[in-house]
Amino acid sequence: MNRPQQVPEPLTSGEVAQMLRVTPVTVARWADTGKLTSFRTLGGHRRFHRAEVEALLIPETVRATRPAPS
Repeated sequence: MNRPQQVPEPLTSGEVAQMLRVTPVTVARWADTGKLTSFRTLGGHRRFHRAEVEALLIPETVRATRPAPS
């Protein structure tokens, strides 16, 4: 029996700001410029994918040496 994959809860601007140690305004600016991908809730609030934010926490040298997923 196949179980549906669990999708991680999206992060708020405040949660992203705490993770990256910046202000929520900076997070919004990064979303506006395309540094972070965001989507909007029905209420118009930004949400962010956890995997993308966590990838920013990995040093550039580690990301560059990690093999591409197949």
